[in-house]
Amino acid sequence: MASVINDSCVKCMSCVSVCPVGAMHDADTQLVIDPDTCIDCGVCIAECPQSAITTEDEADEKWVKFNAEKASECPAAEA
Repeated sequence: MASVINDSCVKCMSCVSVCPVGAMHDADTQLVIDPDTCIDCGVCIAECPQSAITTEDEADEKWVKFNAEKASECPAAEA
């Protein structure tokens, strides 16, 4: 199970600096999470000031797919 970022993301990058496995990717208008890298630790969820990150179970299916697709196409985000 992975965390998922929705369109409330404003790319503040606070999640990037706390992710222990570097699962965040820069998808131009927002960040996304690579579901293959994410270890579901939840640190990014607590860190996000926009509440843009949720668990996969709580996320709309379109955001689950969007994160997976964009993460495979976009570079890793750097803090």
